[in-house]
Amino acid sequence: MAKKFNLKIYATDKVVFDGECESLVLPATDGEYAILANHEDLLVALVLGETRFAVDGETKVFFTGLGFAYVENNSVVVFVDTAERPEEIDLRRAEEAKERAEEKLRQETSRQEYYHTQASLARAMSRMKEAARHRRGF
Repeated sequence: MAKKFNLKIYATDKVVFDGECESLVLPATDGEYAILANHEDLLVALVLGETRFAVDGETKVFFTGLGFAYVENNSVVVFVDTAERPEEIDLRRAEEAKERAEEKLRQETSRQEYYHTQASLARAMSRMKEAARHRRGF
């Protein structure tokens, strides 16, 4: 039986998961981080991407937004701005968000609006990618 550790994943609008798991893979600014039981203490910045964790041998997958994870004393706490299962992603809505962001980028905007729009475009494209991967059975 695999060793377990406590995992809590919080999004701004919900508690995504609170329980024990065997492994965790997080999308970080410098690549993916894999966490197992008794991992050393760690604080890591997270980027848009796929967060995977195993519970009783079953892998659960979420598309998560920006945030951070804190590992200490065989426990991991993850805070992200968004989290959704790939099957929950509305592909049509993500495509519309992508089109709106692309159109806004073509217009002259302030530097702040430009970076905000770039982030919106990246989020929409990442959501579309995750939804497509899930539908292909990857």
